Formats: sequence, structure tokens, C-alpha cells
Amino acid sequence: MIYPIVAYGHPVLRKVGTEIDSDPADIKRLAEEMFETMHYAQGIGLAAPQVGKSLRMFVADASAMDEEEMQDFKKVFVNPEILEEFGDEYAFEEGCLSIPGIRENVIRHEKIRVRYMDETLKEYEEVFDGMKARIIQHEYDHINGILFTDHLSSFKKRVIKSKLINISKGKVNVDYPMVFPRKR
Repeated sequence: MIYPIVAYGHPVLRKVGTEIDSDPADIKRLAEEMFETMHYAQGIGLAAPQVGKSLRMFVADASAMDEEEMQDFKKVFVNPEILEEFGDEYAFEEGCLSIPGIRENVIRHEKIRVRYMDETLKEYEEVFDGMKARIIQHEYDHINGILFTDHLSSFKKRVIKSKLINISKGKVNVDYPMVFPRKR
């Protein structure tokens, strides 16, 4: 099942996700559907709030990237917790399926230590670096109600404000289904 991607301005994107304690079969099915949705939209990460579910879960699959180190990076993160961010901070251009057409440099740490469960609820603690760390930090922000645009300077936010308003109104051209905030 391909879910519509929730667009900027929808309240679910600003909620802190709820911890998951459900049946692993339900988690596995949701993970498969999120991977299918993410691949259809040509993304490399997707958080549950982006498909309208306020849960602490996200998926990542960077195998479509050209970099060899990313070929085996396909994971489900259930109830993740970033325990430590370390290493140098660096800027890199990020985008988001919920904020199509906008890409901006975001500063993040190069390494992180994360505790998480997979779709079977098996627990892991791992260190990730480089692009893997960046993808995880971006998606982790989503389950905490934070968007990549929140990391931008006030000047950059003013520059993209009209584009964000247009996205929230549905004035966007994408090749995947989206759901927009209800008009008040």
C-alpha cells in the first residue's frame, strides 16, 4: 500500500511521536508499506508522521545512492533514541518528501550513537557516520515534530516562506500522492 505523503503545514508533522509497543506483525506490515511509499516517492528515508501516523518509527534505504557504503543501508528504526552526537559538524543540502522542491544546507554532526529496535522489536545500539548519520538525524527529527527547515537561519526561513505556504495550500507538483492541511 502506498500512503500519501503528509505535506508541510499538517499538524501531525509537529507532534512528538508515540512509543510503539504493538504486535511485531503490525510493525512489520507498516514498515513494508512505508518502504513501498518511500521508494515510490524516490526518497531515502521516511518517518511515520510523514504518512499520517504519530509514531516513533522511521525507515531508511539509501541503496539507490551511488555510494558503495550506502548499498547495504536499509533499516527500520522503532522507538529510536539518539544517545550521542559527536564528531565535526558539517553542512549538507537536505530535502524532504513533505517539503518538495525545497533543498537547503543543514548543519549536523558527522557521527551518532543510536539505540533502536528493528521491526521484530530486537534492540540494537550502533554508531553511524556520514550520510547514514545524516539520514537518521533527519528522520529522528520528524518523530520529534521537527522539520529540516527548523534548522535554517531566520533569513533563510524568510526567503522560503512563500514556497512553504504554497506547499501547505497544495500548490506543488510532485509525482507521488500527498495530503495537505485542512483549510481553516
